[in-house]
Amino acid sequence: MTELAEDAARTAAATRWWRDAVIYQVYVRSFADSDGDGVGDLPGVRSRLPYLADLGVDALWLTPFYPSPMADFGYDVADYRDVDPLFGTLADARELIADAHAHGLRVIVDVVPNHTSDRHPWFARALGGGPDRDRYIFRDGRGVSGELPPNDWESVFGGPAWTRVEDGQWYLHLFAPEQPDLNWEHPEVHAEFEDVLRFWLDLGVDGFRVDVAHGMVKAPGLPDVGRTGQVEMIGTAVVPFFDQDGVHDIHRAWRRILDSYPGERIGVAEAWAPTAERLAGYIRPDELHQAFNFHFLKTPWDAARLRAVIDESLHTAALVGAPSTWVLSNHDVKRHVTRYGGGERGLRRARAAALLALALPGSAYVYQGEELGLPEVLDLPEECLRDPQRLRDPDSGRDGCRVPVPWTRESGWNDPWLPIPEEWAGLSVEAQLDDPDSTLELYRTALRLRRECAELGDGDLTWLDAPFGTLAFTRGDGFTCVVNLNDHEVEPRVEGELLLASAPLIDGALPPDSAAWWRRPSW
Repeated sequence: MTELAEDAARTAAATRWWRDAVIYQVYVRSFADSDGDGVGDLPGVRSRLPYLADLGVDALWLTPFYPSPMADFGYDVADYRDVDPLFGTLADARELIADAHAHGLRVIVDVVPNHTSDRHPWFARALGGGPDRDRYIFRDGRGVSGELPPNDWESVFGGPAWTRVEDGQWYLHLFAPEQPDLNWEHPEVHAEFEDVLRFWLDLGVDGFRVDVAHGMVKAPGLPDVGRTGQVEMIGTAVVPFFDQDGVHDIHRAWRRILDSYPGERIGVAEAWAPTAERLAGYIRPDELHQAFNFHFLKTPWDAARLRAVIDESLHTAALVGAPSTWVLSNHDVKRHVTRYGGGERGLRRARAAALLALALPGSAYVYQGEELGLPEVLDLPEECLRDPQRLRDPDSGRDGCRVPVPWTRESGWNDPWLPIPEEWAGLSVEAQLDDPDSTLELYRTALRLRRECAELGDGDLTWLDAPFGTLAFTRGDGFTCVVNLNDHEVEPRVEGELLLASAPLIDGALPPDSAAWWRRPSW
């Protein structure tokens, strides 16, 4: 191969890395602690890069580590161009990015454009009135003396989405009161975030996960919704505060910035939309590269419903030439071991779901601890529960999925910010590393095979006839995946070499709640 051809091949590989990448989500405060204060930090993440490289992922996504009062654990940003001392320094961020690249890992960071912290300098000045207030959404109230909120919008965290300030006006916050929404009709807001993107791209990050990518733009006139329980409408119905057409102009502008940098820097949308077609709009060729597939995440353990959401996901992503993504858990939802029933049954299903997700066309996301089979922690002490969503709505707390990762049988943490259950000793990295039957080893093997198997990078999905309650499909000509979602054994009727199974086969049959991969002998 000539030098020119080699350069072209390297460029082609670089420009498609994200289409089938496995991206590992690092919830920074719960991943690894370097200084013994009980809170994870950037040097802690850096110390575990060999673990991530050995696991076999392609990139890591870091949740916010910017200066913040932590009203929403970092999603209330006070300074978008620095690192909170709790997590380290800007130098630590530079070293982490460089070291990740040396390990062959790309780095994606969060950007939070819908709102800032109420401690952001802009908002501090906005409270004083004048032109600075125009960067946020302030309105006069309704009622005789403006004592009622400007409209009926509700906060995602519960209660009204408006807070009144001393001069009588109200400001909008679709999340916590400490997270005032920005006014994206103001040109200075656009300019600020374009500069923020360039700041981190210049430091070497490989992309951004865009928090509330469906937010930013509100319907003209801020009309009433006309009903309560609005959080239940998000992602299923049209609402005037999310998924407005104007957000796409913002994403197109950001795509132009991403495309101006070498190495295929990407944007990933955390977006909720009422239809699959609306969601696909976020990943058109001139917008963001990926969008989280929450429809897949929310689908219960049912063969017919999973097949339907897989078909819908692949179809709608293909309409705009984008890859689909497959997500089982993240820092905002109950871990899927628990969602799938908990205990041994939940773990069996979670292991099978991992092989399903990693065999599908597109990109997969792994939430930290998922590879260990961690369940949701449901019995945290009351005094430990600090999630603002839970404090306003006791039934929707997210603390249980944010318990720190257990690195050793003794946890590997000094007084962690959330207590680690003693029974997690057997789920720790230390306990699982030398166990060939562990969930960690299942993930390591699956990710290695995914890299080695060309069919899993390029092969189309073709469904096979399968017994009731079973999913079976091929990728290309050589790879087959079968998932048994029944409570009884199923004969897979597959010829070829067994590559990997989430549970030992029983006389060639798949046990309940299990999955397996095969390849043809000629492969």
